[in-house]
Amino acid sequence: MRNSIDMINGSFGKSIFRFALPLVLMSMLQILFAACDDMVILGLFVSTDALAAVGATTYIVNLFINGFAGLAVGVNVTVAQQSGAGDREGVSKAVHTAVASSLLLGFALIILGQMFSGWALSAIGTPENIFEDAVLYIRIYFLSAPASLLFNNASAVMRARGDSRHPFIFMTLSGIADIFLCSFFVLAFNLGVAGVAIGTVSSQYIAAFLSVLYLRRQSDECRLSLRKLRLHMRIFLKILKIGIPTGLNNMAFSLSNMMLQGAINSFGSAAVAGCSVSTTMEHFIYAATNSFMQAVISFTGQNAGAGRNDNIRKSVRWCLLYSVLAGTLLGAFVWLAGYPLLPLFIDEESIAYAMQRNLIVMLPYGLCGIMEVYAGAQRGLGRGTGPTVITLLGVCAFRILWINTAFQAVPTITMLFLSYPVSWTITAVAHYICYRRSLAHFQKITT
Repeated sequence: MRNSIDMINGSFGKSIFRFALPLVLMSMLQILFAACDDMVILGLFVSTDALAAVGATTYIVNLFINGFAGLAVGVNVTVAQQSGAGDREGVSKAVHTAVASSLLLGFALIILGQMFSGWALSAIGTPENIFEDAVLYIRIYFLSAPASLLFNNASAVMRARGDSRHPFIFMTLSGIADIFLCSFFVLAFNLGVAGVAIGTVSSQYIAAFLSVLYLRRQSDECRLSLRKLRLHMRIFLKILKIGIPTGLNNMAFSLSNMMLQGAINSFGSAAVAGCSVSTTMEHFIYAATNSFMQAVISFTGQNAGAGRNDNIRKSVRWCLLYSVLAGTLLGAFVWLAGYPLLPLFIDEESIAYAMQRNLIVMLPYGLCGIMEVYAGAQRGLGRGTGPTVITLLGVCAFRILWINTAFQAVPTITMLFLSYPVSWTITAVAHYICYRRSLAHFQKITT
């Protein structure tokens, strides 16, 4: 694949940094584009209720879209391992299976979205004054499901072959189109929430089209031929082996976050506002640490396929270093920049909650990076269920237990925030132990 990074030979420190940088920028731009759609276009040119209606759909969209998006990790691992092993036919089958499964599952997600979105919004207690707009938005948004899955899986193919630059380019072009189209439908046609939904859906199909066009123009085994589109069941089951646990992992995160949000709500609107702004800042830090998790999946996958055990350790060490540095430095920056930035968005009472969250959650964010990298390394080795079970127990179940025990005993927001670094530490240790066992097992079967 053109413009790919060699994941098996050369300097791993330099290669991993070059690979991860476009992923970091892509994630951060996605956050900025989404904020522009919501806070700027809806907040300034439509109404606060319109902004609230779109916000009310966030957890439901994340629950379904992120769940299905977990399959992209399965695609990444499968293509990386086949590529590292030099199995050209296997790579080709994985590419065509990834695209075919995107379309099939995407259309299934459209049906689910149309059937259950209204019920789901009602179940989480969406206020009546924004309910109709929320249902309208989410039903239009779910029409983008095939495009979203297609872009994710095509990007996974590119990353597995060492190309993280083109997904960044396609997403950037799509994001620019998103802002233009949303503004056009809202300002020119006065479509409100529907206009933002239509613009977002259109931009996602642009990203999917560019990704497919790029794969169509490849000259190697990654070239996409529409006539070869089919589900190769052996490959598809391998993708599902990694993808389903990862998807369940993502969905469980959404559910546990909903419970944490419920606990934060009990402290009043000032706490909600402060934590909301702090969480938005956190998204930028997570974008950096998660990008090195994506990098370790691809590097570990290729070197596992090539049987290069020494390179697997090097990849994990470099990704750990970068992830901890990114999490720690960015976390410290967010905390130090709190008072200059926060007064621009929230009042003094809310600032106190935001600063407290920044202190307890942001400063030790390197722990989250360690947890992510060791989980990603296991997935790169082909282990999907183990890291998911550990994360479900160590993060999701632990935080729910914390809310019902420690938080009930000491019902302060400080105690609630402490659930983050404590859960990261416990889960990181468990992931490290399982990573060492997975690597030892892999070495045993490859020697």
